[in-house]
Amino acid sequence: MAIKPGKVGEGLYQPLAEINVTPVVDVMLVLLIIFMVTAPMLATGIKVNLPSAKTAQPLENKQPVVVVVAKDGAVSVGKDPVSRDELAAKVKDKLGDSNGVVQLRGDRDAAYGDVISAMDELAANGVTRIAIVSSGRRSPASPDLTPKP
Repeated sequence: MAIKPGKVGEGLYQPLAEINVTPVVDVMLVLLIIFMVTAPMLATGIKVNLPSAKTAQPLENKQPVVVVVAKDGAVSVGKDPVSRDELAAKVKDKLGDSNGVVQLRGDRDAAYGDVISAMDELAANGVTRIAIVSSGRRSPASPDLTPKP
């Protein structure tokens, strides 16, 4: 910082009326580091020994209903092929009274519109818990997905 020349008649030292932000930045960086270190510990939780109960009922462990859209646009529920008109009724029949999850699996080469129309058909008929399933992460040696002319 440069010293401003004083006016004639004033003393050599004048009060400096600026805020020094260096200590504030230091404190904020320390707090940031503390939060960065403690956040993963909060997310994982603490291990505890849970007590056992004799009258406890297990939660519903029902398998999800799988809807598959093939490359040619054919739709099947599980391994049973169905028409588009029967899709929602068949899925509701498999779900029963539970509010289970429907897994929608579309073939990589299936038309995008076919997968979306199947999902739209389910959503229009009251099936709201739809999960779109994909394969795991690709390896670097996997084929390139850029469009070919």
